[in-house]
Parts: sequence; C-alpha cells; structure tokens
Amino acid sequence: MVRHFLLALAAPITLVSCATAPTAPPQEAAPASSPLGVVSSADPRASEAGAEMLRRGGSATDAAIATMLALTVVEPQSSGIGGGGFYLRGSPDGAVVTLDGRETAPAAATPDWFLDEEGNPLPFPDAVLTGLSIGVPGNISLAAEAHERYGKLEWAELFEPAIALAEEGWELTPRFHDFLGFAAVRAKNTEAGRALFYDEAGEPLPAGTLVRNPDLAATLRHVAELGPFAFYRGAWAAGMAEVIAEATPGDADMTAADIENYSAVWRDSPCGMYRDYRICGMGPPSSGATTVYAILKQLEGYDLGALGPEQPLFWHLFAESQRLAYADRELYLADSDFVQVPVAGLMDEDYLRDRGIQIAINLRMDNVEAGTPPGTRAIMADGEEAVESGTSHFVVVDRWGNAVSYTSTIEGTFGSGHMYGGFFLNNELTDFSFIPERDGLRVANRVDGGKRPRSSMSPTLVFGPDGKLVLAIGAAGGGTIPVQVAKALVGVIDFGLPAEEAIALPALYSPGDVIFVEEGSPLVELLAPLEGLGHTVQARRLPLKANAAQLVDGAWIGAADPRSEGVAIAP
Repeated sequence: MVRHFLLALAAPITLVSCATAPTAPPQEAAPASSPLGVVSSADPRASEAGAEMLRRGGSATDAAIATMLALTVVEPQSSGIGGGGFYLRGSPDGAVVTLDGRETAPAAATPDWFLDEEGNPLPFPDAVLTGLSIGVPGNISLAAEAHERYGKLEWAELFEPAIALAEEGWELTPRFHDFLGFAAVRAKNTEAGRALFYDEAGEPLPAGTLVRNPDLAATLRHVAELGPFAFYRGAWAAGMAEVIAEATPGDADMTAADIENYSAVWRDSPCGMYRDYRICGMGPPSSGATTVYAILKQLEGYDLGALGPEQPLFWHLFAESQRLAYADRELYLADSDFVQVPVAGLMDEDYLRDRGIQIAINLRMDNVEAGTPPGTRAIMADGEEAVESGTSHFVVVDRWGNAVSYTSTIEGTFGSGHMYGGFFLNNELTDFSFIPERDGLRVANRVDGGKRPRSSMSPTLVFGPDGKLVLAIGAAGGGTIPVQVAKALVGVIDFGLPAEEAIALPALYSPGDVIFVEEGSPLVELLAPLEGLGHTVQARRLPLKANAAQLVDGAWIGAADPRSEGVAIAP
C-alpha cells in the first residue's frame, strides 16, 4: 500500500534555479522536435553530426555512430574511439536490444595486475598513466555490429562529419579549456597531447582557439574507407598494441592478438516495472540497470509525487535507497562472463521491497550491508576501485520512432593520457578492483585476462503504461551516473516534470556513509535538516551531465543538461 506522510520534516526549499548556466554561448539550432527525429548530446557539433545523418534518411543507429565519432574529435577528454560504450536500442513496440562495447583486459592480465612486488595495491597515479590502465577499445566494434544490423546509410558516410571537424578544425570551448587546466597531467602526458592543446610555454590554449587534428582525421578516414576491421587488424592495430605495451611495466603486455580478438557482444536487457512504467537498462558488466532499478523500486512504497523535490524528506529517502543499492552493486556486479551475477535476484520485486522496508522516514540507517538476492550462488568480497569519472551520453530518435541510448567513455578525463592515431586511449582497466581478494574471498570485479571491468554507465529506455517507448535517457559522471538517471526518472514519472527539468533537478549522491549534495545548488540548504536525521552531509562539485529524449503528445522532444555544453538538435 502506498504510504503518505506529513510533510513537516522541514520547511520546503525553492528549486526555481536548480542548476548552473551552460558554459557555452547559446547555440542556434533547429527546434528540438521534428518528424525526422532528434539528437541530444554533450556538444552541439556532435549533435549536429547525428542530425545530419537523420536528414539523409539514416536510422537512429546511424546518427548515434556519427555522434560518437564527432565526440571523439570535439570532446576527446570524455569519450571516443579509444574507449568503449554501451548501446541500447528500443522500438516503438517495446522491443529492446543491447550491445556491450566495454573494453577488455589483455589476455596476459592476472588478478595481481595492480599489485606491487610486495602484494600491495599500486597508488592510482602509478597505474593510470601507464599501459596497465588501457583496455582494448570497443567503440568501433560496437558501431560495426550495430550498423550491420540497424544501419541504413553507408559505413563511410557516418564518418564524414567527424573527419571534417578534425581536418578543418574546431573551436575549444570554455569547458574544454578548464579540463586542460585541471587534468593537465593526463592531457600533457605525451608530446602529441601537448602539441595539440598547449602553447610553447605549456599553457592551455585559450577558449576559441581553432584546433586541427590531422592524425585523427587520417585514422577516421582509414577506418571509414577500409571498414571496421582496419581498426583491429593489420599493421595499424599492431602499432596500437605496441604503443600500449611500451607504456606497460612488467612483461604482461597488450598484444596484437588481444586487439584482433576483440568483439562487441549482444546482451539481454534487464527490465522491470516501476509504477506503471517498464524500465530497461544495461546489464553486466554495467551496474546501471540493477542499480537504477533498485533505487527506484526500493522507494515504490512511498508517494514521492506527494512529497515533491522541495521536501527534505524526499531527499532523505532517495539517499537511503542509494546506500542500499550501492551496497549490492559493490558486492555483486562484474563481468557476467567471468562471475555469476544474480541479475534477476537484484531486480526481484519482493527482494527490493524488503530492502526498501529497511529505510526509516525519521532516521538514517546505522549500518547498510549488501543483501542476499535470490539466485546468489557465491559469496564474494567487496573490492577497491578508483573513483570513476568522465564519459559522454547521447540519445537519438529517428523518423520511425526507434531510439538509441548510447553511453561512451574513455573513463577518466583524457583517459590514460596516452594517444595513438590522434585519439586518447582509455584508462578503463582502473575500473577493476585493485585487490583480487579480501579475507580469503574472491572479489567479483577483480582483473582477469579478457575480462571487462564493471561500469556505472546507465543508458536507459522507458516504456509507458500502454507499452510504447516514451523516454530514452542516460548520463555521464562516473559513479554518479545511476543516481542522475534515477533522479531524472523520479522527476518524470513521480513529479510529472518534462525531461529537461527532471535532468536539471539538483543532485544528491549517497553511495556510502556520506551524502554529497551538489555544490551551489538549493540542496545546500538541506545540510541541517539531513544532519538532523543522522546523516553526514557535504557540499561538493559533482560531475553531472545527462541527455534525454521524451515523447510528448506524439512528438519526440530532446533534452540536455543545463550544466553542460550539450544541446538537442532536430533535423
């Protein structure tokens, strides 16, 4: 039975201005709704690349690939062909397919990959700027698999906007300039990075500078003309393996065979009902579907709509549900090709209802532990992973009503800092646990040869009470990603907000014993009420960036996070 509560915990706060203004100047773009579809991404030039494919009669998949390739050029700090991603495609009739383009560890990788000679975990800086952090990139394989099944345009055509940007140049944005400052240790890790983005004195090039990347243009043209296998085979791929191996301490190097043997994998999409809506996401090695759904489902017994986003009680409940969901995530989620992940149990309605009952409305839970979902067959240990960051999300809907929700990443800002062919190589392997076992128990997310590290990426599709596709959404920002998506879904489903307003709601992130509220947002006013419930609360800058498309009165409307430089463009 849905529970209603008196809203007397504290005075409501005003959320009129709940996000910082975009750092990019206003963009002149087509309306964010069109019979031809819509594209929403983190950069207007990438959105335009996807929109151009829709104008040419391309599918949502064609446009999503073109968007990903353009982001390789204009947002190299976050994603691109040097990394991997997850692709969800939904049809208007309710069909969902997912494609896993997550990076893989070299075959020679072992559970002690991140341990020093004494068996202690390496300091993160000692791992991230070496080849130890670099996995086999998956985005080109993902694009090829998706295009073969759902593409309408020619493969080479999808590369044209990105090649033009790399050859003719693109202007550095204020946001990108900021990244060149605080992530200089990675961006300047190689001479190629220094030459692209810094002046002779080693200072970041100013915003507005036109930058050309002929090496990346050549790489994109190589793969466009010869096909996706040109990325994974032959002398070009062997050269990438050699660059990675030279940057890797020890003898367990990346090899040309590791790259040649890579393939994206079609996987089942975990789906579950929240209220009258069907929520579908990405399964392992992503923790997205199970974590987003757990946060929502554990709160289903509460009338969140009656509370609304102005009430401290809502944010208390939201924080507590996160704590429960992340406890399960840390213990169970990993590459299901290597460990048994109880996905069905983690999304079981009875299990999540019982988890949600642990939440008290007037007091923080003292101790939160992982549960035992149905189907659990192995006792595992919690590992030690570095803080995730980076990433880019984009959404495309085509003229036929098919939607693609695609999250792409190189992990941290500028990835490993190493470059090949004009693009940054990922540091995705630092998403593995740095310790392989604890108290004699195996860590699910430990390193193994050929394994894919756990991810927080949460591309999501939502189907309405009539079974039709109504929302495609996802986010960037490391471990905050499932929370951003869950918050936006509550905003749309429970609060009745348009997708863009739901995305713009302030963020509260509570993966453990401390609640982090978005610095500079109205939620800072909640520190005292939440502390009164027993929480430890800190205001902090959070990496927030979400994109979506929503079906409203028969038309698809694009939405982009006002905290970012992203825009939605309709052809």
